[in-house]
Amino acid sequence: MATVCTLAWVHGLVQGVGFRYSTQREGLKLGLTGYARNMDDGSVEVLACGEAQQVEALIAWLKAGGPRSARVDKVLTEPHQPDRQWTDFSIRY
Repeated sequence: MATVCTLAWVHGLVQGVGFRYSTQREGLKLGLTGYARNMDDGSVEVLACGEAQQVEALIAWLKAGGPRSARVDKVLTEPHQPDRQWTDFSIRY
């Protein structure tokens, strides 16, 4: 299967509530590579790479609200061609 990558920006109450860690756990569970990182504007950026069905499952999880402690107002996504190969799903600082 071909690998696809999607870049997502998650807006709402998503910093300081364990959002990146929950996203990492979900991404690893789905067998994805990429990262989650806090942005200066209060959003969280998520890069998810893997089989299309698994990437879509993570995006659906993000849109459904992520962890219970978070409040997701909107999720913006776009296809992405990363300039490097990710070997795991990490938290970036």
